[in-house]
Amino acid sequence: MRPFDRCPVCGGELMEKEVEKLLRGGRHTALLKVRAEVCLHCGERVYPVETVRRFEQIRQRLERQDLAGFQPLGQSFQVTETV
Repeated sequence: MRPFDRCPVCGGELMEKEVEKLLRGGRHTALLKVRAEVCLHCGERVYPVETVRRFEQIRQRLERQDLAGFQPLGQSFQVTETV
């Protein structure tokens, strides 16, 4: 059963889609592909409770630098100059 029939933000129609989610923990960032209900009007995402719990587990691992099983995607850089 879906937790919401309509978007909790704007009341728009929700559609299940595969989305990319960025998670940050400490100095690290992880990219995940997950299923979410996405509002067709405003783009709000609604994740299942189990998925949100998994997000928290991954954030904690990133903070502890427990990166076993994570595949590197490249490097990230912070640009400090004004554009």
